[in-house]
Amino acid sequence: MDFKQLRYFVAVYEEGHVGRAAERLSISQPALSQQIRQLEQHLDVSLFERSSKRLLPTLAAHTLYNHALPLLDGMQQAVEALRHFKGQALRTLAIGVLQTVHTSLVPQMLERVRKAQPHLVVQIYELTGLEIERRLLNGSLDIGISYLPARQPGLHGVLLYEDELKVVIPADHPLREFKKVSLKQAAELPMLLLGEEFQVRQIWQAQLANLGRRPQVQAELNTMVGILDSLPHTKLATVLPGRSQDEHSSQALLWKPLSEPRVPLKVGLVCRDVQRQQATLALLRTLLEDVMNGPHGPTATVDGLA
Repeated sequence: MDFKQLRYFVAVYEEGHVGRAAERLSISQPALSQQIRQLEQHLDVSLFERSSKRLLPTLAAHTLYNHALPLLDGMQQAVEALRHFKGQALRTLAIGVLQTVHTSLVPQMLERVRKAQPHLVVQIYELTGLEIERRLLNGSLDIGISYLPARQPGLHGVLLYEDELKVVIPADHPLREFKKVSLKQAAELPMLLLGEEFQVRQIWQAQLANLGRRPQVQAELNTMVGILDSLPHTKLATVLPGRSQDEHSSQALLWKPLSEPRVPLKVGLVCRDVQRQQATLALLRTLLEDVMNGPHGPTATVDGLA
């Protein structure tokens, strides 16, 4: 998924018609339809229900639209800011991000980077942990925002914040009165989980393996938002990073800390060459800490971005 596909998706979503969206984008209707199909295949979700008169967005489409707008707006503002730097060498910074890290980080980070370094073009890719590490090693990403420690030799991490796995259940679940859920209790729960390619799922499986258990998987979805939207309509549970509750609070869901033992998570910046990326790491760490400490904190500027 890239910004072009997001821009195409937004046009189709807002127009409700491929033909009108194609006119708005000045591309052919078949080319636009192909891009939307590719996006659906990449995300493995259906974004539109086709009818004879118009396209009806699915719940997944509503969710994607709400995330796409701040990303596209941030990128457009960055492009406009770059017009003031004609003749200066522009630099692209490619960042891979897990969808399960603090969900407010990316849109707010884009705005802060634009103000701190207006000559920098930021490219954001939402990827699995394994893909982030693979791209860091082959040089197609500069920085990853992922769980620490990095699993591949040759990668280094800088801690951003600590989190922990929590059990998420519907409000009418049998464990609703429990203040905490033990790991052994959670191992017995039928679950709706992210796919095995996701690092949160791998961390959970590793914890259960220490008990000689496997997760009781009843269903899988490939988006955290999809799981949280679906969970209230089931009797299933899931496990997700606790900080996600800040962005996805709902009276229909209860977030229970895990105990005996708790499952800590460390989220950080990951790169291949710490020395070469030292200034970039310092900039991003400062800006991301600003985001996590509140929306009204001062925007930091770090000179000498290498």
